[in-house]
Amino acid sequence: MKINNYGTQGINPYKKQINKMDQTNKAASQGTDKVEISAAAKELQQVSQGSPERTEKVEALKKQVQSGNYEINPQEIAKSILNFYSKK
Repeated sequence: MKINNYGTQGINPYKKQINKMDQTNKAASQGTDKVEISAAAKELQQVSQGSPERTEKVEALKKQVQSGNYEINPQEIAKSILNFYSKK
């Protein structure tokens, strides 16, 4: 009786590992990224656009900052910070 391929002659111990690496590389190269925006995020985008009054105020502040005429009131800032942290 003759048995062919007896022993480790026909076995590659790393073949299984190589196949796994090839499969993961193929899956990674074929996959695409996908972004989904939730309904809450869409609602926040609508709110962030704001009202026309707010848009006008923001534009006026931008112009003041760019021209260098914007003045900071340190007392108001300090009062707002204290109010913010005292509420919590």
